[in-house]
Amino acid sequence: MIWLQTAILIMVALGGLAVVLTRDPLHQAVVASFYGILLGLMFFLFQAPDVALSQIVIGALALPLMILLALARIRRKRERSVP
Repeated sequence: MIWLQTAILIMVALGGLAVVLTRDPLHQAVVASFYGILLGLMFFLFQAPDVALSQIVIGALALPLMILLALARIRRKRERSVP
C-alpha cells in the first residue's frame, strides 16, 4: 500500500507541474481537471473518501467548467468588439 501512496504523490507532483507549465488556457482547464482527479485519488488512498468526493466534484468538474465558461465569455466579447 505504501508504494501506491508514493506513486500517487509523485503523480500529483507531476500533475501540479503540468498545470503550471501549460500556457494555453483551454488546455490548462483540461490539465486542471485531470489534476483534480489525481487529487481525489490521493485523498481516497489516504482514507479520506468524503474529501475525495468533494475534490472530484469541485476540482475535476466545477473549476474547469468555470474556466471554460469564462474563456467563452471573453472570446464572445472580443468578437463583438472587433469591427
